[in-house]
Amino acid sequence: MNILIRALQGPLGTHWQVSLGKHHVSFRSEDEARQFVAKLEARVQAPHVLPGTQRLAS
Repeated sequence: MNILIRALQGPLGTHWQVSLGKHHVSFRSEDEARQFVAKLEARVQAPHVLPGTQRLAS
């Protein structure tokens, strides 16, 4: 997944945008944007169980 953080100038000053492909999320500060990216990357890299592969305990 390509994740891009960039500063954008608007009429109210600088805001930060995280781009995830065609999806964009805006933040008030660079720190908020970087925290979002860190949490997203941790969740993406976390182990996942695919549906139907988990055995039920009897």
